[in-house]
This record gives sequence, C-alpha cells and structure tokens, in this order.
Amino acid sequence: MSVAFMPGWMANLEEEELTFVKNFLLSSGSLKEIAKLYGVTYPTVRLRLDRLIQKIKLGEEVESDPYVSLIKRLAVNEKVDFDTAKLLISEYRRQRKEEERCL
Repeated sequence: MSVAFMPGWMANLEEEELTFVKNFLLSSGSLKEIAKLYGVTYPTVRLRLDRLIQKIKLGEEVESDPYVSLIKRLAVNEKVDFDTAKLLISEYRRQRKEEERCL
C-alpha cells in the first residue's frame, strides 16, 4: 500500500504502534503471544490494545471544533483519561446546544 492510500487511522499512529498492530496480526490476535513477545503481562498488553483502539476511534472522528480537538489530543497523549475526555466533550456540547437555543 502506498502512503497516498494509507487510511487516516493508520497515518495517526506512531511507528511503535504500527509495529504492535503488525505483531498482533502476525500472532493471529493472540494477546498471550504478544505478551510473550514483548516480555510483559497479559493485562499490560490488554491495556495497550485498549488504548490503541481508543486512539484509532478518536482519530476517525473528524472534528472541526478546536476545543474538542484539544481534548481528544490530550486523551490520545494520555494527559487526560478517555472517560474524562468524553465527559468534557459531552458537557461542552451540551452547553453549546443550550447557548444556541437561547440565541
């Protein structure tokens, strides 16, 4: 696949994350094999996979609002956890809708 045809979600991943995805696929999705390969525990691999899934999901959502984009970047970079990010975005959007109704 040429870079021109690389999916957006893939382009947002760092090299280490792409390697993890490759190793995950090559191990047929076995988290136990990935844990052995990386020399970590199964829960550590599960957590890493969960974070990667969240990062991909967030990256797929196109967002034009700078505040929401900032919160998503903070979550992806682990400056805030994903549940907090969702809460902040949800509350922000709720408040914006209320303001729009008042106008």
